[in-house]
Amino acid sequence: MTAALDQRTRAILARASTPAIANILLARGLRRTMMRDVAPLSANQLPMVGEAYTLRFIPSREDLDSMASYARPENLHRRAIEECPESGVLVIDAQGSAAASSMGDLMALRLHSRGAAGVVTDGGFRDTTGIRATGLPAFQRANAGPATPVAFHAVALDEPIGCGGVAVYPGDVIVGDTEGVVVIPCHLAAAVAAAAADAEDYEVFASAEIRRGASILDVLPPTPATRERYEQWSAAGRPELE
Repeated sequence: MTAALDQRTRAILARASTPAIANILLARGLRRTMMRDVAPLSANQLPMVGEAYTLRFIPSREDLDSMASYARPENLHRRAIEECPESGVLVIDAQGSAAASSMGDLMALRLHSRGAAGVVTDGGFRDTTGIRATGLPAFQRANAGPATPVAFHAVALDEPIGCGGVAVYPGDVIVGDTEGVVVIPCHLAAAVAAAAADAEDYEVFASAEIRRGASILDVLPPTPATRERYEQWSAAGRPELE
């Protein structure tokens, strides 16, 4: 995993909304960055920011997948919980299926205790009440009660995957909030954070403009005159706006 996140970048991205980040990436030509049909497990969980550590499932097969085979030390699903780096996000490619569990509460507790930033699957979790209780930010498609070997066989760790219709490469920066999950290519993380900080400041300025009676046609997107006023305000140290 490539180190892409310093603390300042991480803090800025934690404040930015995922749709705002997706728009910044769209301006750079990246259209498919927001995961589809993936939502936070809890409406009040903390924002999630971390570098992707990936796990890929394929459909299980009866002669290979059982609770006995799942218990073997080399099982990649269990290894993923132990090998996801501190401050990383475990991203699980479940092929968009909630036919079986991508994770349960004990795995979530272990990830949280190891310092993981969160977990994402385009499948589903079991024991969701217990997962919420751990405090680990978690995102899924739908609840999934059956045991993992019923439908899934883990085949790869820390390799490129697809999740929620988005390509995820190891080390990509994953940001999750109440709106969903967005994927930032690791080499763009600092630039996206800088643009997000500017967008956050502009949102404050534009809100004040609208409260003073400005037309949406002037502020979204900003006209040259509005942009000039914003840059003057920013250069003046962002004084308090009425």
